[in-house]
Amino acid sequence: MYRAPRGTSDILPKEQAHRRYIEQKVANICQLYGYERIDAPAFEDTQLFTRSVGEDTDIVEKQMYTFQDRSGSQITLRPEGTAPVCRAYLEHGLHNLPQPVKLYYIASIFRYERPQAGRYRQHYQFGYEAIGDADPALDAEVIDMAWQFFESLNLHHLSLQLNSIGCKICRPGYLTALKDYYANYTHDLCSDCKTRLKRNPLRLLDCKKPLCQQIANSAPKSIDYLCQQCDTHFNQLKRYLELLELPFTVNHCLVRGLDYYTRTVFEIQPEAEGAQSTLGGGGRYDDLIEELGGKPTPAIGFAAGIERIILNLKKQNIPVPALPKPQVFIAYVGNEAKDTAIKLTSTLRKNGIGIIEAAGSKSLKAQLRQANTLGVHHTVIIGDEEVKASTVILRDMTTAQQQTIPAAQLPGLLK
Repeated sequence: MYRAPRGTSDILPKEQAHRRYIEQKVANICQLYGYERIDAPAFEDTQLFTRSVGEDTDIVEKQMYTFQDRSGSQITLRPEGTAPVCRAYLEHGLHNLPQPVKLYYIASIFRYERPQAGRYRQHYQFGYEAIGDADPALDAEVIDMAWQFFESLNLHHLSLQLNSIGCKICRPGYLTALKDYYANYTHDLCSDCKTRLKRNPLRLLDCKKPLCQQIANSAPKSIDYLCQQCDTHFNQLKRYLELLELPFTVNHCLVRGLDYYTRTVFEIQPEAEGAQSTLGGGGRYDDLIEELGGKPTPAIGFAAGIERIILNLKKQNIPVPALPKPQVFIAYVGNEAKDTAIKLTSTLRKNGIGIIEAAGSKSLKAQLRQANTLGVHHTVIIGDEEVKASTVILRDMTTAQQQTIPAAQLPGLLK
């Protein structure tokens, strides 16, 4: 028997309500803040991700789904959402629009990871990007938007973690200090961190292994090495967050897992579980557009995994609205009644009334049992007598009361 590939899952009808609820909340919050939807391809030129995400990141080294297509081009299934949006920004000349350009997406993401709760090899993510402005007030708006989104879902007990990792001017000095510090712990690091120390020392702070985390807690702090511009930017951002009454914690180990981040990085986490169950995060990427061939263009974004949000909604027992479904069932007895039922079903649907029609040749009792299982409010019953008289029987499935009415009156009555 064939099964879904490891790390993927079928999203069955009964599981759709949470997703549609979240997607609607995403659309609502993005419309409120002036973000417009963009949909990029599910796969891109591999170099788009190696140049943007960073060749020495876990994503590029271990997690990307990369293949050669029939033309010989190297193609990668989208492992994150920001780089494709930036590519589209450049390709379609969006820099000619009033800045910042505000875009959001809901997309499937592909990463070869060890499957676990809330993390799949194909998962779904929403994100938004504000491209074209360096104002720390925009950072505050992006963070506020993420916070308000989670509040709109009624999720509680969340914490906002904040840090600044500097820019290409001040970060080299910080990386030197980090290397010097970690040189004293080379024998205690996990195998991945030993490699990171040589190739990408900033990632050392992002390791989830307990001993490596313990070492990271006493490591030099990036905010102590910021240049004047980065320090001013970070202080202004903190002031704006205070004006917005957003509680935050400066987390010196917060660096995020992508190389394109500069200055502001942030995450929103469940208080009880911490970084390993992060609901969403983001930050500035002021050098990314230039790295991809454009002019220097500051930008900031945020992204969150939909599966992890659903997991937290369920953990906190937060109900979501059921999806709308037809509330009328039509049952019939006999071939002539079936013909009438088919025509009447079409008429009702053209009048905007959702309806489920019985199929096959089940008994009336079996059809009513099916209507009960479906949870409809009313059942329309047609038999030979009703066909001759151009009437129908309308049954209230809650009270079991029924009445005979002219068929022509049914659409108006059901409406």
